[in-house]
Amino acid sequence: MRKLFLMPLVCAQLLYQSTHLAISQIWANKTRSLLTTVGIVIGVASVTAVIAALTGLKATVLSQVESFGSNSIIISPQRPDTGPLSHLPLWNVRFSAEDFDGMLEHCPSVARYTRLSGNQQTVRFGEKSVRDVDVSGVEPSWHEIESRPIVLGRKFSMIDQTRYVCLIDPQLRDKLRLDIDCIGQLIRIGHNTFSIVGVIEKKVQMGFNFGGTNREDYEAIIPFRTSYKFGKPWIMVLAESKSTKALEEAVAEIKFFLRRTRRIKPGDPDTFSVLSLKSAIQTFNNIALVVTLVAGGIVGISLLVGGVGIMNIMLVSISERTREIGLRKAVGAKKSAILTQFLVEAVILCFFGGLIGVGFGKLLTLGISMINPLLAKTYIPLWAVVLSFGFAGVVGVCFGLFPAIKAARLDPIEALRHE
Repeated sequence: MRKLFLMPLVCAQLLYQSTHLAISQIWANKTRSLLTTVGIVIGVASVTAVIAALTGLKATVLSQVESFGSNSIIISPQRPDTGPLSHLPLWNVRFSAEDFDGMLEHCPSVARYTRLSGNQQTVRFGEKSVRDVDVSGVEPSWHEIESRPIVLGRKFSMIDQTRYVCLIDPQLRDKLRLDIDCIGQLIRIGHNTFSIVGVIEKKVQMGFNFGGTNREDYEAIIPFRTSYKFGKPWIMVLAESKSTKALEEAVAEIKFFLRRTRRIKPGDPDTFSVLSLKSAIQTFNNIALVVTLVAGGIVGISLLVGGVGIMNIMLVSISERTREIGLRKAVGAKKSAILTQFLVEAVILCFFGGLIGVGFGKLLTLGISMINPLLAKTYIPLWAVVLSFGFAGVVGVCFGLFPAIKAARLDPIEALRHE
């Protein structure tokens, strides 16, 4: 009973002594130890930086997607992959405004929807002009679905649907040198004159900005029916279910409704896509997980290379300290004590490299976050640090075990004779 009680104390003392000896040996060969851990440093830094970049990208994209609302549904025309329509131009499967008439009556799980049109136009005010402005046609329900604040003026109402009124973002207002309170001022969008009724908060940008392009995006919003006067536009629809629980029912109802209004025969593929943001988020999470695992596995190879380096240097260390090992065994040191000493030394080397690697990974993360605003939320999650140290520890155990066993099995007499 007493032996069982003393066993943990003996193990703790052995571990403490092994750790002290390992640190002393590492400190005595600082340069060699540092060079030995280069592979571990590179591996841990790479793993943490890759995971940080993917985590930051995921956080940014998901926050932007979720800003549309978890109940949102995007409906867009889509050319089928099979069937007689698979080779038609995409323009031939476009939506018409009438395709969605009566959708709320036939889709009880849908709370609201807005048809959207879009193109790029030149916008002018006096002598000032801005090219390639994103001009979107929306219905009043768009304000409830997208929830973008109006910073000045008012939203669209039902009486605006055929009027020549518009909303603009602050960047376009400033570029055109309009008054700060520009409500009521007239601008030309394309060949038509519009009266400004509101200034809307700038939309969230989700595009990358690599390659040195610093193009500013400007936006003007007009009533959907007004945009329809200029010709049949390319139409998409943004809908919203009555609740998160009703999201899947809403998607099914919309698909059934559109197949009927577009006269798609049973068995023929859909000529449209109905995508809920919930499913899009889940898909993105799955893709991000796979990319994280693949990227982590690739850069983790350097950890294995570092492990081989540590095993080699441990074998060299054993060769140099053969007489010391023989002396310790001659005075009564057990095999377990010798094995523990060298195994702990290998693990500490890996942890030491892991600590430096996390520091370099943090520097890489800071650099990545400065590359593009889309990566501004890049950070190293705690689980990535734990994973890196855990993997480093496993590498230390796996690659330090062989040298430790070799040291423990040395014959004390032969070891003492070693020169």
